[in-house]
Amino acid sequence: MTGPSPFDVHRGAGGTHGHAAKRDRRLREERLGFRVDEPTKALIECAARLERRKLTDFCMTALTDAAWRTIAEHETFVLSDRDRAVFFDALVNPPAPSERLQRAFAEHKRRVVP
Repeated sequence: MTGPSPFDVHRGAGGTHGHAAKRDRRLREERLGFRVDEPTKALIECAARLERRKLTDFCMTALTDAAWRTIAEHETFVLSDRDRAVFFDALVNPPAPSERLQRAFAEHKRRVVP
């Protein structure tokens, strides 16, 4: 993949404010279009007004924050106390390499290492 990842936008904490928000507006070339019912629109407009923000900016921040939370939830691996203990024990006291692993290393060395 060349160029920045589409997930690299707005990665910092605190969202976009001031100068950064102006720069982001200029970079917005893609569009999202969807319909909402009247009560949902009124709710979102009310929340945007309470934060003294334009509707588009409010929606962009809310959608981006929700997207980052979703990605983080799927990329985060949470271990139980027991699993964590087993994992760290394997790091500190690794098992001896099996015969199959030793053959794989030897084959790797034969093919890759000059």
